[in-house]
Amino acid sequence: MVEKTKQILSDSPAMRWTALVLLAFAMFCSYIFMDILSPIKDLMQSTRGWDSTAFGTMQGAETFLNVFIFFLIFAGIILDKMGVRFTAILSGFVMLVGATINWYAVTDMFAGSALEHWFTIHLNYIPLFDELGVSPFYEGMPASAKFSAIGFMIFGCGVEMAGITVSRGIVKWFKGKEMALAMGSEMALARLGVATCMIFSPVFAKWSGHIDVSRSVAFGVILLIIALIMFIVYFFMDRRLDAQTGAVEEKDDLFQIKDIGTILRSRGFWLVALLCVLYYSAIFPFQKYAVNMLQCNLTFTPPAAGSFWASNLCTIIQYLVMLVVAAAAFASNFSKRTVKTALLTVSVALLVVFCYMGYMRQSAETVFAVFPLLAVGITPIIGKYVDNKGKAASMLMIGSLLLIACHLTFAFILPMFKGSAVGGILIAYITILVLGSSFSLVPASLWPSVPKLVDNKVIGSAYALIFWIQNIGLWLFPLLIGKILDASNPAVAQALRDKTMTPEVAAVSYDYLYPMLMLAFLGVAALVLGFILKAEDRRKGYGLELPNKK
Repeated sequence: MVEKTKQILSDSPAMRWTALVLLAFAMFCSYIFMDILSPIKDLMQSTRGWDSTAFGTMQGAETFLNVFIFFLIFAGIILDKMGVRFTAILSGFVMLVGATINWYAVTDMFAGSALEHWFTIHLNYIPLFDELGVSPFYEGMPASAKFSAIGFMIFGCGVEMAGITVSRGIVKWFKGKEMALAMGSEMALARLGVATCMIFSPVFAKWSGHIDVSRSVAFGVILLIIALIMFIVYFFMDRRLDAQTGAVEEKDDLFQIKDIGTILRSRGFWLVALLCVLYYSAIFPFQKYAVNMLQCNLTFTPPAAGSFWASNLCTIIQYLVMLVVAAAAFASNFSKRTVKTALLTVSVALLVVFCYMGYMRQSAETVFAVFPLLAVGITPIIGKYVDNKGKAASMLMIGSLLLIACHLTFAFILPMFKGSAVGGILIAYITILVLGSSFSLVPASLWPSVPKLVDNKVIGSAYALIFWIQNIGLWLFPLLIGKILDASNPAVAQALRDKTMTPEVAAVSYDYLYPMLMLAFLGVAALVLGFILKAEDRRKGYGLELPNKK
């Protein structure tokens, strides 16, 4: 009689996917807070005096400590030495602390306080950082933006730590199984946070006809409390898994500094890391300005006050429609042919309904909210394909081509439709959906490739190094977009100084041509690196084009 192999938690599809849901929902909450101010950039300018430079500097501050104080490197070492459980809860707590500071900075309590006065007269010059041109503050930056930037720095440490922890957790639960599908699914579900943020942040800011941007941030803080709870629940699941396997969170083979050198000597690692920074720099910074870009390039006629389309009920219904679209598209990947067809039909039909509601609501944030919906359905498909067929490097190249096409469309084609009631929004919807689908290619193909490039004991540090390199772009490009916007729109700044234009009008009067061209160039650079990576894979035999499933 053959002895049965002992089954552990990760062998059970239900249990490993439950672990994934916990991690994905925590990241869903963090994604909401990451872009909580993005759909209300115009309100930040009109109510808090943040011009594009202040907004971009504050948004870039999210990654400042990760990049220049090397916090992400330390986070990777903490992850390798302390394990997934400890680091997950630590990251959740750090995110919550930073978010709370960020919230207080934009409240009426901060305005006019002694703390606001202190920030007004201090942090206008930071030795060395100012000389290098990388200071997270500058003279004349609004005090609320400075203090908010500090909170965002702390939040950024937590969210990036959470990112590498979740990636490591998925490797732990899914290695040798459907890992690319799991990573792609986690990012697809987490990115629903972008749509949630776009839909609800303006609603809370404009609640009851009184504008208060701090309500939007408070909404994000509450969700981060929920994220921390998700990590705590995951803690107990993961501890049970280790109890079954006899593993311990602290490693017997402890991390050593020389391990970083081993990682950095891999050319394949550098190619993947540079691809990551180029690709994500063309997406995440864009998300922070996307709503304002649409406001500046499209003509919106707000629905009549008191009508259904202007009501909060409409917002809730549209969000519920979005959830059904995402759930149906996602579930179709795991269904048999007849059910799959029915689910896809429902998903497509309700996607049209969602877009129609966004059009009728006549707001840029509800148009951009469609961004992650196609990705939710496509990412698992790509993940499943990479798991079973491979071609991860090829997927990255396809994603780069789509990225270039979308940003060039925003730069040249979309502005041609300003004033068109239907044409502009239609072009915007199609381009945003394609951009979202291109984004889905990265997590399903890039992140599962990392374990093929480095030793298992330094996966946490490898992810941390990639995230650190990525964070350089996420710090730099929001800042550059803001500076380029102000520099390429001098008439707007002059009109504000002359008081011939109100802050409300100025906030939606920018020409986004040059920022979009810059982001398209990042896509071109990523495409070139994709060709080099594919050639390197053939030469070294990393197996990037091979299936993940063994």
